[in-house]
Amino acid sequence: MSEEYKVTLPKLGESIVSATIVQWFKKVGDTVNLDEPLLEVSTDKVNSEIPAPAAGVITRITAAPDQELQVGDLLATIQLHGTHQVEVPLHAAIQKPAEATTGDMKDVFSPALLRLAREQGVSLEELERIPSTGAAGRLTKRDVEIYLENKKPPEKNCPLKQINAPDIERVKMSGMRKAIADNMVRSFYEAPHATLITEVDVTDIVKVIQKEKEAFLAKNGVKLTITAFAARAIAKALREYPLLNSSLEGDTICVKRFVNIGIAVSVDQGIMVPVVKNCQTISFSEIAKNIAELSSKARAGTLAPHEVQEGTITLTNFGISGVQIGIPIIRHTEVAIVGMGAIHKKVVVLEDDLFGVRSMMHLSLSFDHRVLDGMYGCGFLKALKEHLEKDHTL
Repeated sequence: MSEEYKVTLPKLGESIVSATIVQWFKKVGDTVNLDEPLLEVSTDKVNSEIPAPAAGVITRITAAPDQELQVGDLLATIQLHGTHQVEVPLHAAIQKPAEATTGDMKDVFSPALLRLAREQGVSLEELERIPSTGAAGRLTKRDVEIYLENKKPPEKNCPLKQINAPDIERVKMSGMRKAIADNMVRSFYEAPHATLITEVDVTDIVKVIQKEKEAFLAKNGVKLTITAFAARAIAKALREYPLLNSSLEGDTICVKRFVNIGIAVSVDQGIMVPVVKNCQTISFSEIAKNIAELSSKARAGTLAPHEVQEGTITLTNFGISGVQIGIPIIRHTEVAIVGMGAIHKKVVVLEDDLFGVRSMMHLSLSFDHRVLDGMYGCGFLKALKEHLEKDHTL
């Protein structure tokens, strides 16, 4: 008699306890192969494809799209083929996508990609020509979406359509957007937020960037940015004020000796926060490379779960939009977030009461008032300001 295998929601990361179903790649009655993508789920950190842990026929699906489940909840039941089935840990398959093999390209593209291609009239040969950004050269759904967006002819203005448009447009929140909303609400209401703001003179850093940007790009393959300088300065300031590099577990403050800085990246459906790990030990060029590579992956939708986990403090640069001052919300379960405003020219008073035009930038620090007091936060912000103004080495 054939055996049944119960597929449950795997643990997708250390701090992830739930996920929302985005879409199923199979339906009841379909045959599924071992490691074949079974469904896609979304968390506030990243979207992941869950592969089939066994080969067989799907006899039951118990979770619908947009449904939120906890780790361990039942997803589906598979009627196994034969008695010699090989199971693989789902978390391992998700953490390390299988490399593409040579041969029939249909075996490389996931069912979701093939279905999207059919719906949009994209041939297999056309798929093979689309630039891929996924792990091991794998073509991702986002790669195809970008290709289709670039392929679309520009829409012409239609006054009649605008006149007849409804007064209210209702847009259903995506799984990622809902997860972000839930976590923001949880953080905002659980952690009493306090925010401090200071102004930093980044004239010397701007000069270094202008002078060294071409050489830095040629040597390291990534652009020289203010974000890399800020990340290094945060790591140095945390040596003096380690409470901001912690989390609160009940009545225990867990201070981390490693500095894993989350870099907020704006994507189509919201914000992704890939994590640059061990900033306290890696070089400035390594920090810059990690920021550039992880940001690129976030925009392409190819981040792996381990690349968005174990953050200890977050850096968000809303200044790229031209905004000078902002008050960010702390990411659960961290206790602090640093915000960077836009760099702007300003006449300031220098030494000996002289005046000069300088490049200035606002820094904001939001912190959990349960863990530290205002003066401690002021000390950290002052140290961060000093490191930014005095340390310009590459």
